Amino acid sequence: MDSIDNAVSVLMHDGIVIYPTETVYGLGADAFSENAILKVYEAKKRPLGQPISIAVSSFEMLAAVAFIDSSLQEFIQTFLPGPVTVVLRAKHSLPEMLTGGTGMIGVRIPAHEVALRLIEGFDAPITATSANLHGAKDPATPDECTVPRNLLIDGGRLPGTPSTVVDLVNRKVLRRGVQADRIEQFLLSL
Repeated sequence: MDSIDNAVSVLMHDGIVIYPTETVYGLGADAFSENAILKVYEAKKRPLGQPISIAVSSFEMLAAVAFIDSSLQEFIQTFLPGPVTVVLRAKHSLPEMLTGGTGMIGVRIPAHEVALRLIEGFDAPITATSANLHGAKDPATPDECTVPRNLLIDGGRLPGTPSTVVDLVNRKVLRRGVQADRIEQFLLSL
């Protein structure tokens, strides 16, 4: 059994997996399980009520968890997969705990083979928050991933710059990261 198969098994049992992305290490758990999501909050010491983003492996999976206005299609197809988290209106299939009561969900499609294989193997969205204590430095190496977990997939040193978070409902950048200038320019054209 390889590390992806092991990680999928952990996710299927409400466990927590640290996985590499094209930005930083992510903390993955079953995005449909409140029990697994609660473990992520506890591991990060993150206050309940603060939203947690999720990762999907395809545009179809994205459409299953969030409402995508037709005017946003071009933005999504331009920047995903990639180091961008898009904030959209959440569908009721997602636990409200993930949205922090906002009705909005941050979603990414990572441009990283290991992350995509993990999500595809699990065949469902996983959490995509960084694998660090709440407020701590974003982890770029396995040694910087200081949160409790059941399994860590070592992807070596990662770039360490977090994704740019874009609120597509209100058309604004919430957190500047990779490609932030290009994204802001694109938003002006919407």
